[in-house]
Amino acid sequence: MTDTTAAPQATSRRRSLPLHVLGPVLALIALIVLGAMLNSNFLSYANVTNVLARSAFIGIIAVGMTFVITGGGIDLSVGSMAAFIAGVMIMAMNALIPTLGIGVPLVLAGMGVALLTGLAAGMLNGFLIAKVRIEAFIVTLGAMGVYRSLTTWLADGGTLSLDFDARTFYRPVYYDGILGIAWPIIVFALVAILGELAMRKTPFGRHCASLGANEQVAKYSAVKVDRVRMGTYVLLGVLVGVATIMYVPRLGSASGSTGVLWELEAIAAVIIGGTLLKGGFGRVWGTVIGVLILSLIDNILNLASIVSPYLNGTIQGVIVILAVVLQRQGKSAE
Repeated sequence: MTDTTAAPQATSRRRSLPLHVLGPVLALIALIVLGAMLNSNFLSYANVTNVLARSAFIGIIAVGMTFVITGGGIDLSVGSMAAFIAGVMIMAMNALIPTLGIGVPLVLAGMGVALLTGLAAGMLNGFLIAKVRIEAFIVTLGAMGVYRSLTTWLADGGTLSLDFDARTFYRPVYYDGILGIAWPIIVFALVAILGELAMRKTPFGRHCASLGANEQVAKYSAVKVDRVRMGTYVLLGVLVGVATIMYVPRLGSASGSTGVLWELEAIAAVIIGGTLLKGGFGRVWGTVIGVLILSLIDNILNLASIVSPYLNGTIQGVIVILAVVLQRQGKSAE
């Protein structure tokens, strides 16, 4: 027999898809038009490059956050984790200068330390959540305080600074690039492309969505729930390490205030991009658009002086709430 309900349901999904998919894109276009109208320098090469480079840190982290939220989790510790990774990386590089000298081996060693520290931090969060069965909100909230406190302790209440010569050698990782495109932008693009492919084309991405949609059904479908959940936090930890690698050469320092509100920006970008806060559905390309929307809002506030840039956090918080409200309305309308 022919399923008479299948065609109407498919038609309904097709009709509801365009607004859901194109909403963030239309918002991004509107912001670009608004910025260009308010300031003639908005679309200049220097400003566009600056916006993209600054958004790369949050963007790289937000890609990892997309997998965590799609799997039904949350991570409030990424900002303080980045500060801690930066501090450990700087201390390691300073300590290795007498042995390795100033050069490529030193930079590679620092990058390795950052990635391993991020991997360990993500694995610890994932273990406590997946294996010990502690709520993700509690684990990552506690980790946020722990990493922030450890960074302040390592800096003795001040700032950890990379050796001047090492910083000078390391600076091109942030300020240089290929064909005028800065390295952070290139790395962000690569991470986003690989993340989108992983989400759409690999079993891991499908298992993340299955886990976030219904954990019990995922178990019955032979999804290794604990392994997938832990994998999302490990992936996020590694990407926080990657973001830190690109961030350290920009300022060459780290303190207890490094990475403040990065978790809000990353989560906001993911939700704005269309990933469901409760899990079950995520899209990395939407997250990229969400990151650009937040960066453009910040940039427009700075260029146009319409609203104080100190209210950027308030605007981001309101956007997150509105995005969640729209998601719920979209569900109720289905």
